[in-house]
Amino acid sequence: MSWLTTFEIPLNLKNYTTYLHYMEIPLNASQASFSSLNSKDEVWGIISQSISKSIGQNAYERWFSNAHVLDISDTLIEVMVETDTHQLWIETNYMPELQDAVTDYFGDNHVASVLVEKKDSALGEENFFDESCSKETKLSAEKQQSFEKKLKKSGLNPLFTFERFVVGQSNEFAHAASVAVAGNKGLTYSPLFIHGSPGMGKTHLMQAIGRDRLFNDPDAKVVYLTCEKFTNEYIDAVKSSDLTRFRNRYRNVSTLMIDDIHFLAGKERSQEEFFHTFNELLALQSKVIITSDRPASEIKNLEPRLISRFESGLTVEIQQPQIETRMAILQKKQEDFDVQISDELVEFLAKRIRSNIRRLEGGLLRLATFASLGNDSLSIEKAESLLKDILNEEGAKKVTIDRIQALVAEQFDVNVSDITGRKRPANIAFARQVAMFLSRKLTQCSLMEIGQSFGGRDHGTVIHACKKVEEKSLDQEQIRYTVELLDSQLMR
Repeated sequence: MSWLTTFEIPLNLKNYTTYLHYMEIPLNASQASFSSLNSKDEVWGIISQSISKSIGQNAYERWFSNAHVLDISDTLIEVMVETDTHQLWIETNYMPELQDAVTDYFGDNHVASVLVEKKDSALGEENFFDESCSKETKLSAEKQQSFEKKLKKSGLNPLFTFERFVVGQSNEFAHAASVAVAGNKGLTYSPLFIHGSPGMGKTHLMQAIGRDRLFNDPDAKVVYLTCEKFTNEYIDAVKSSDLTRFRNRYRNVSTLMIDDIHFLAGKERSQEEFFHTFNELLALQSKVIITSDRPASEIKNLEPRLISRFESGLTVEIQQPQIETRMAILQKKQEDFDVQISDELVEFLAKRIRSNIRRLEGGLLRLATFASLGNDSLSIEKAESLLKDILNEEGAKKVTIDRIQALVAEQFDVNVSDITGRKRPANIAFARQVAMFLSRKLTQCSLMEIGQSFGGRDHGTVIHACKKVEEKSLDQEQIRYTVELLDSQLMR
């Protein structure tokens, strides 16, 4: 336990700062060495003042007033907050301000992490120091803390567990495949390629896999990172001529999880490096889990050999959740965040926010926060006012396949029944392809759902149609203009 060895040496911070100024020593360049002598409370006092100035006193009192520093290492400062709600709200809304305040104090070598204070007495600080506490309880607490540190080192968020993931018809296959991979039952599921629109839970499932694999094998080397981070680290390694170290870090792991792989598009050297990393890991029978906002075959400017590798394992899609699943998510999040709103408001949120689970959670937190302040009764009308920006965004994207088919049929002077039927004349076939392309671009429907709406065609036909429209739009200006015109009309 890091706090068992904390030394608190009384120092006059104001005089020390004056001395640094007199000696022309930059404050932020010296704080790292000074922090080892300074108590955690004094460090937090300085950092919290900076946060308060950045976000305002009211917001600070609401979200940071009871926070404190748990531990400070050479590269990490752990900030403890009271509840999951405080953690999620800070990580969602105020993480840049917190990190800026930490950087101002320590320099660029420290990263801020927000943790939730444990309420379980078995892990509580008071019990930990109690002489009557059993050795088994102390050992359990130490193991828990060790596990949490391994999660952080692997880049995993401890909140992303299978238990917190709400399963519905839209994601049950992706969930089942993830559980199989986590339990080492899916020997042929490497890579596991999870795709779907932003905010559908891809990262949650991926990190839950990593968490379970690390829990089942504490010595396993599990690494999670975004594709952007992988690319940036590769560029830095090339610049510093340190590719060996970079490759050793990512080619000798038991589980590698790369989020948002579509970020590789167009980056030829990064694609080359990832291709060889991927092959090395498969040769070692390591697990590779990848997420993307679209199927591998639809990622533009991605090398065919990478597409082939991604499609060689198991590909699963997370679709837009049905209203029952959205309501279940809201009920679960109320338990997780320890907040409460009326059933009427839960139904209101589930009906009005359809496209993004993160947005759904954000709406819940906004309403629950307002309700907790006790300033006003929270009616449906008030909720609409509080969520005006979110609801406007949702309404702007309400485009249906039926509407697309009707508009395209009018534009190409054909019948909707022709577009959804089996006729194959060139003018009808191309109108059908344009309608499929716009359905894929402007709706949250899966490839299978789109195919079913066009006469029961399969997902391969939809992918082929999208590619054809993209190719013709590049070569023929008139077609590009027509597609763009239809797009703009549908989004009005």
